[in-house]
Formats: sequence, structure tokens, C-alpha cells
Amino acid sequence: MRGREGAMKKYKVKKTIKEINEKIKSGKAVIVTAEEIIDIVEKKGSVEAARKIDVVTTGTFSPMCSSGAFLNFGHTSPKIRASKIWLNDVNAYGGIAAVDCYIGATEVAEGDPLNSIHPGEFNYGGGHVLEDLVAGNIIRLRLESYGTDCYPSRKHEKSITIHDLRDAILFNPRNAYQNYNCAVNMSDRTIYTYMGVLRPFMANATYSTSGQLSPLLNDPYFRTIGVGTRIFLGGAKGYVAWQGTQHNAHVMRGENGVPKEGAGTLAVIGDMKKMSPDWLVGASMLGYGVSLYVGIGIPIPLLNEEIARFTAVRDEDIYAQVYDYGVDYPSGTGKSLGEVSYKELRSGTIVLNGKKIDTAPMSSYYKAREIAAILKEWMEKGEFLLGEAQQLLPSE
Repeated sequence: MRGREGAMKKYKVKKTIKEINEKIKSGKAVIVTAEEIIDIVEKKGSVEAARKIDVVTTGTFSPMCSSGAFLNFGHTSPKIRASKIWLNDVNAYGGIAAVDCYIGATEVAEGDPLNSIHPGEFNYGGGHVLEDLVAGNIIRLRLESYGTDCYPSRKHEKSITIHDLRDAILFNPRNAYQNYNCAVNMSDRTIYTYMGVLRPFMANATYSTSGQLSPLLNDPYFRTIGVGTRIFLGGAKGYVAWQGTQHNAHVMRGENGVPKEGAGTLAVIGDMKKMSPDWLVGASMLGYGVSLYVGIGIPIPLLNEEIARFTAVRDEDIYAQVYDYGVDYPSGTGKSLGEVSYKELRSGTIVLNGKKIDTAPMSSYYKAREIAAILKEWMEKGEFLLGEAQQLLPSE
């Protein structure tokens, strides 16, 4: 793998994040989206593009199950050490401290019939609580405790909004997957998965990520993305906190360096009180469970021509592996049925084993494009500066 060999190269263009931030502050930085950079590099070449363009903005809006929030709801009177916590009947983890909890996006409301009546509807869960919080809606908070000398109260219940919380910190352990599977179903029955409803005999295929707009596909070797990178998160400014869980750089790659399967991931953090329900949306997945749509955008500074070339990646140069979610995926065989490009996937049909299959995205390309445009606008107004990574993420 090429890894960070690029760091040893002698580039024709060399910029620093500090230099680009000064240009952003003065209103002189040139910002384009990941769609716009494609034609610029094609017409001018990567060297000239790197000279002229300072930042490329990216975006993705997809269900991201490994998401949730740390909440501090403040002390009650008399005080309680809450060991069991519910928000709108959705259980939150209380094994942190007296009035701290973590609510996960995939936790289902207490009493939900789940899949006992198949397929379950999963109408409300943690993802919906998070959406309701950022929307300013009223949430019913229930607390229970075993009681202690310093925290004598055993039960407490009240209605709150996000403004009543001392802290509301979105912390998502695994977001913005760097490429992902294309899912089909080769079995003879309809199945219900986190990749949506898959009809039998490969009647449809679903896929995720926003292709050429997707953040980590525009920086495949993490030349610029790492701990401390400032990002668009849920409609506000957030940060990359660490590599995400399941982060894997040891994957198949094309000649352009882009992974051909699930690879890098991000752990991200931000202030929920500044976020918007437009970019944090609870999801109910028929027959599977609940999740959270998360909007993420990452600005990529064009420090040199290599990074410019990476950001010019096109859908036709990004490939995903096709997996059978009817048998192979749940069995853990790891068997790929083949690979297809994002150009093919976004066209609405793919051909696999001679069969024409309709495709549908789990992510929204329209919303991803909107995120990239918002981030571009923020930077052009000088409202969003680049955050320099204090530690780059593993790339090989």
C-alpha cells in the first residue's frame, strides 16, 4: 500500500492549514465542492488545481447506527443517583455517574413489540429521541435509583427539553464509513435488514455512502483527516475525536487508492444544543430496528497536488462489493458476488451475473450535496476555519 509515502514526495504545490485559514479569515480562500473539483482537475490538472483551489467540501447523509449522546440532566431535589433512565420510554445507560447517561441511537422504546409481529415497525427509539431533543420538543424523563445516603431519592419524573439539560454532547463511535457494501438477497423470501427491505431472487439492490461526495473517499489515505479535524456535524460545528470503531485501512484498493470495501470510520463529537433536526433524523427500519440519519461534511484542504487528485475522484472510479444478505452476510462467509461502480449504482440499475437489478440508495445524495454547499458557504463567509489534525488516522 502507498500509505503515507506521499508525505516523502517533493510536491510542486505546498500549502499549510495555517496559510489557508488566513485566506479564509480575509475572504480570499477559494472553496469548491467535491463535485466542482472534478471538472477543475480534469481541465487544469492536479497541480494547477492545487494552486488555485484551497479547500474542497464534502458531505454525506446516511443512517449511522453507531451514534448517540451523553446527557447530563442536572441534580434533583432531593438528589438521586439515577441507575435506570428513560427518555420518552427509551432506555439510556446510567452506569456513568449520578445524573449522566448515554442514549444510543438504536435503543428501542420500552414495550415495543419488536419483531414478535413480523415485520416490526419500530416506530420510536433512541434516534427519534435525539431528533426530538435537537428540535426542542418536550421529552419525558424518568429516573429510578436504589437510594444512598448522599442520593436518597429513589424515583423522579419530569418533562424536559434540550435547554433544561446541563450538557447534551453528541458522541458517535462509528460514522462516515469509507465505502460500504451493496446488498442483494439471493434467497427465496423477502428479508428485512439495516440495508432496507431486500426482495427475493435479487429483485433489488441497496447501497450506502454518497460516492464522489463522500468525505473519506475524497481523502482515501487520511492525509488531512484526523483527531481535531473540524467538521460539519448535525448542522453545527463538530470534531473528529478518534478513529471510529471497526476502522480498517488494510483493505482492497483501486489504483487511485480508493478502498473497494468498508474501510475507515470516524468517531465524532459535537454540541447537540447547536444542532438541527434537519441533519439528525430518527429512522425506523421495517423489520430491523431504529437508527439515526446523520449529516456530516468534512473540508479537505488542498495542501498539494496529490490531495487535489484524490478529491477529483468520480463515481465511475469508486467500487463497492456486492453481498448476499439472504445467506452469505448473516452467515459471515465474507463472500463477494462481484463489484459495481457508484456510477452504475446511481444510474438505477446494475447487472450482476447477467441479471439486471434495480438499485436504491440508503443515503441521500441530494442532502450530501446540500451539506457540501453549506460548508462551502460557511467557509466563504469566514465562519468556519480548518481544524488541524493533531494526529492523523491509521491509513495502512
